[in-house]
Amino acid sequence: MTNHVTSGQFWMALRRTGTLAPCLALCVLGLALSASAQGPTITTINVPGAAGTYAIGSDAQGAIMGGYLDASGVWHSFLRARDGTFMTIDVAGAGTGAGQGTQAVAISPGGVITGCYTDSSGVNHGFLRIPDGRVRTFDAPGAGTEAGQGTFPNNINSEGPTEVVGFYLDGSNVYHGFWALDGKITTFDALGAGTGAFQGTQTGYFAGLNSRGAITGWYLDASNVYHGFVGAPGAFTTFDAPGAGTDSYQGTFGVNINLPGTVAGYYTDARNVNHGFLRGSRGGFTTFDAPGAGTGSGQGTFTNAMNPAGGITGWCLDANNVVHGFVRAPGAFTTFDAPGAGTGAYQGTFGLTIYPNEEIIGYYTDAGGVAHGFLRTPSPPI
Repeated sequence: MTNHVTSGQFWMALRRTGTLAPCLALCVLGLALSASAQGPTITTINVPGAAGTYAIGSDAQGAIMGGYLDASGVWHSFLRARDGTFMTIDVAGAGTGAGQGTQAVAISPGGVITGCYTDSSGVNHGFLRIPDGRVRTFDAPGAGTEAGQGTFPNNINSEGPTEVVGFYLDGSNVYHGFWALDGKITTFDALGAGTGAFQGTQTGYFAGLNSRGAITGWYLDASNVYHGFVGAPGAFTTFDAPGAGTDSYQGTFGVNINLPGTVAGYYTDARNVNHGFLRGSRGGFTTFDAPGAGTGSGQGTFTNAMNPAGGITGWCLDANNVVHGFVRAPGAFTTFDAPGAGTGAYQGTFGLTIYPNEEIIGYYTDAGGVAHGFLRTPSPPI
């Protein structure tokens, strides 16, 4: 690993940051999905001067994190404070060519950020940033060193010892998972994962790790079929959603896991249509489709995140290949479109993360194909 500060200083600071999380967890357990008498509001988030803004998630203080592209096609990350002011995050060593730069992917309740940066050779490396601005960079053991290869962290949990979960692409272009606890990295492969180019194991994005250390994701087997997995390194259970296809590039994707161990994800059926699912901690499945989701090849429902009360967000692709966000709560299923979202093919609204207070963060693409972040806030109950 490459350190910008000493290892001891960095991990002591991380533990201090993580002390905020137990208080948040108590609040989370006491919250349920609330009914709103009025419609929700959607706030657009644009980094000043950006050629495209992608909002991803927020911390317990309401700071929103994401990434943006500049006019040269270089990636930068941002933090937007509650008062609307922006801070840019660039990791030292990030490249400055098109497609290179810094991409934050996940933020903990205490404000610790993880993601990857792409260097001037096109190789990807992981990073952790704590709220005081200190950064530590790292590479998973066995990560490849050619363009497009490297380390891709995509989950963080700082309730207690800081855990980071993600995947890496090795020198043979095979995917493997990794789990880092206070900087010590363990690599893993789901049982049955293929070993050919671009086969292997990947972890779910944003919320593929819960506060008990359980992980979910998917793997591509030797026949190029996808399967879900859940558990911990050395103790994974693999699963397939009912109705999942068994031809090449069909199958099951575990995306999100909550505290009780329920996994949310989606599957691609034999006709290449996508559907959402919930897998209970004991293995039972519930499948669902967003209202208006298309039934043609490549269309359907894509689950992305779940909050502790069971609220789910994601997006669906309709019969005209327009994208719409959705929120699924017990007893209710609603689709939504951000103001300004385009109505052309593959334009529209993408829900990425959902929180206990029902706030949803994501992005939309407009009629010109430009991305804008958004925050969807439900109206307070009367």
